[in-house]
Amino acid sequence: MSEDLKEVGKESPQEEKKSLAARLEEEGDVAADYLEGLLDIADLDGDIEIGIENDRASLVIEGGELNHLVGKSGEVLDALQELTRLAVQTSTGERSRLMLDIDGFRAEKRESLAELAEKTAEAVKSSGESIKLQPMNAFERKIIHDTIQKIGLTSESEGEDPDRCVVVLPS
Repeated sequence: MSEDLKEVGKESPQEEKKSLAARLEEEGDVAADYLEGLLDIADLDGDIEIGIENDRASLVIEGGELNHLVGKSGEVLDALQELTRLAVQTSTGERSRLMLDIDGFRAEKRESLAELAEKTAEAVKSSGESIKLQPMNAFERKIIHDTIQKIGLTSESEGEDPDRCVVVLPS
């Protein structure tokens, strides 16, 4: 037999990437339909943008008066994201990790958390001691961990939700 033959049921890395992209596009379409329905029911205007970011479907809703869909600290946005994920899972039969942003709330949060991580990293480097940050949700902790890793330090999460927090460690 030729070495070019693939094993039955195995996809090449290119085919796997295509199928992931197709699955994420489907997730985005299902999520957008669900969110459009919610916006219609609530009689709210908003433009929905679908994308793929970090191997996740990503949806952004902008325009109109949507601040109340974010909530004081993003708690309403988190709930809407979870409901949208459940709608996608119901439709596709697969767990969704899609990210939802409304009026740039998560984008702004990402920037401020990256700044916090950078300042914390500097403090850890200069003091040589670990620093424990305030409790954060999974989205926020991931941004801190990613930023700390890019800087070249290590971090870990400790505690249980809702009091789970990131500890930045010296190198």
